[in-house]
Amino acid sequence: MLKTISKGFAVIAAMMALSACDSGNTQPQQGKQYEVLPVSLEEYDLAPLTEAFALTCGHCRSMEEFVPQIESLTEQSVEKMHVTFNESAQVSAIIFYTAVMQLESTPDKAFMADLFAAVQMGPDATAEERQIAVEKAFESRNLISPYHLDEAQQKTLFEYITKAEAITTRGQINSVPAFIVNGKYQVITGGHDSVEAMAETINYLLKQPK
Repeated sequence: MLKTISKGFAVIAAMMALSACDSGNTQPQQGKQYEVLPVSLEEYDLAPLTEAFALTCGHCRSMEEFVPQIESLTEQSVEKMHVTFNESAQVSAIIFYTAVMQLESTPDKAFMADLFAAVQMGPDATAEERQIAVEKAFESRNLISPYHLDEAQQKTLFEYITKAEAITTRGQINSVPAFIVNGKYQVITGGHDSVEAMAETINYLLKQPK
């Protein structure tokens, strides 16, 4: 009888261990679905859900299609932060933050599409054609293009760029697109096989203690 009871406890213990293991597997794993940033970026007042991106990045352009779905699944507005980790990214950051500076917010989907298209024109496009495309994106919205900023506007723009450089460097953001959550975590995009799975990780991280 005692032997039977012992066996019963052993089975229950095994089932509980298996259950605990299964529960753990459904939870996003550090190093697989997300990583903790080397330093907290909270001092930069990032939105709870911020996408680090670059106008020069083809994958970032493709990600635009899924941003509305991510916003819906997480009930968060995705703000954007342009990285500055190389020369081409620094140049396109000037274009992006010229828009942000005047709008005082992230450009809408249509504006972002125009900016991506202008920056990512084919290799046969001339410098003049690229400039015309950028200017058209701004002037069609009654905004000043990066090529016509006055001294005061350039000074304000420099502050935006300086902040972006600090976030890029301190957060060690070396690849994009990347979603930053609460200024503390970076979602590993490649660690997910669907937008829904990535949204689950984001929601999990949003609930973590600040």
